[in-house]
Amino acid sequence: MSSHAAQSDQPATPDMTAKRQEVAVALATLVPANCILSSSEELKPYESDGLTVFKKTPLLVVLPETVEQVQAILRWANAAKVPVVARGAGTGLSGGALPLEHGILLGLAKFSQILELNTERGFARVQPGVRNLAISDAARPYGLYYAPDPSSQIACTIGGNVAENSGGVHCLKYGLTVHNVMAVTVVTIDGELLEIGSNAMDSAGYDLLALLNGSEGMLAVVVEVTVKLLATPPCAKLVMAAFNSVEDAGSAVGEVIAAGIIPAGLELMDKPAMEAAEAFANCGYPTDSAALLLCELDGLEEEVTDQIKKVSAVFKSCNVATLRVAETEDERLLLWKGRKSAFPAVGRLAPDYYCIDGTIPRGQLPYVLRRMEQLSAEYELPIANVFHAGDGNLHPLILFDANIPGETERTEALGSRILLLCVEVGGTVTGEHGVGVEKINEMCVQFDEASLLQFHAIKAAFDPDGLLNPGKAVPTLQRCAEFGAMHVHHGQIPFPELERF
Repeated sequence: MSSHAAQSDQPATPDMTAKRQEVAVALATLVPANCILSSSEELKPYESDGLTVFKKTPLLVVLPETVEQVQAILRWANAAKVPVVARGAGTGLSGGALPLEHGILLGLAKFSQILELNTERGFARVQPGVRNLAISDAARPYGLYYAPDPSSQIACTIGGNVAENSGGVHCLKYGLTVHNVMAVTVVTIDGELLEIGSNAMDSAGYDLLALLNGSEGMLAVVVEVTVKLLATPPCAKLVMAAFNSVEDAGSAVGEVIAAGIIPAGLELMDKPAMEAAEAFANCGYPTDSAALLLCELDGLEEEVTDQIKKVSAVFKSCNVATLRVAETEDERLLLWKGRKSAFPAVGRLAPDYYCIDGTIPRGQLPYVLRRMEQLSAEYELPIANVFHAGDGNLHPLILFDANIPGETERTEALGSRILLLCVEVGGTVTGEHGVGVEKINEMCVQFDEASLLQFHAIKAAFDPDGLLNPGKAVPTLQRCAEFGAMHVHHGQIPFPELERF
């Protein structure tokens, strides 16, 4: 993630300017004029999402205000064969909302209403532009909350969370977005409105709801989401454990789960990340240690008290150096503040940093942490680690300076090596940030030819002409052949219409 490493577009050509005007005139018949952004100043904020290594200026941006307008825009785009990239708050970290120079960017920021808060049945029905944290804020007076809590929850939107299947600190116990969404309403590329799932316990038919979660806007555009609301636990306590080696901290993670304890959250920070967070938030971290675990336990007070004893015993058996239980709610929140502030805090350590997102089996944590240390030395680039250790979701932050020739490319190469390491030990190239454009080459290694063919078949069933967020998440077999990861099936490219994007 870097502002310096971004690759800017060239000025619009006369042909591009003419095309922009043509599309703007067509869309002006579908939405009010103030919903269309076409000047260079208006388009610039939409050049990228949180992964600012890549930038593209969209043909134009359209900000619909109603579901009917979304339907009309997609019908027009389908007929005109103009690609569409849907965008929420733009906080994504994989380039999933990267626009196309020859396509429109469909912004859903105006869909920001909580439509229903059903406290008796425990669900909220919201528009896709509602912020993640706003759901819990609205539910809090009723003793309820929405569990998935990405670090960007103050800004990220629920529609984007569905697109990327976002997680967060508490996903170990309460699951990812897919486990907390009951229904979605989507618009297909031909303008059809579909309701998937329900607010009942289960729905008949194929589980298309799970398919749409994490589909990165490639299958349909989400215009409404129904999420589960959970009862706020009566008691929550945080245990802070510091270790003299990252390997000991990694081993402790597996031992906690092996003991039959599922914490609400189990987070790990190494020394660079811990020092940065402490300097930023002044939260009382023991910065003389090599690694820090934050283990939150919630439930009934008696249950939490018993689990604290068990977790403390596990940490002691893993050579813990410092062990502390937050005594007050303010202290608990302050310790979490450091973790939640880790990403911006690490940004103070170098001109740029690149955030990786991969997931591994918990038992592989010690080995993977050692290998990352070796790779850091090999590429001569420091790494700060802060991640959801309980479910093996890694977030190594590679520190670099894009102003040094070749350092951006070396950083990207190191990031790719880390992702391939995740696959090597039985993991995956993403845990919650999505694939987007960032990890598309590594997808060629994780999935074989038959699997990718099925992915493309599903894409073609929803979007035959490949107009929704083309070029993201699922690589073409041609790309994989060029990447050197596989051979093209019988020398032919299936779904060749997808190649042109």
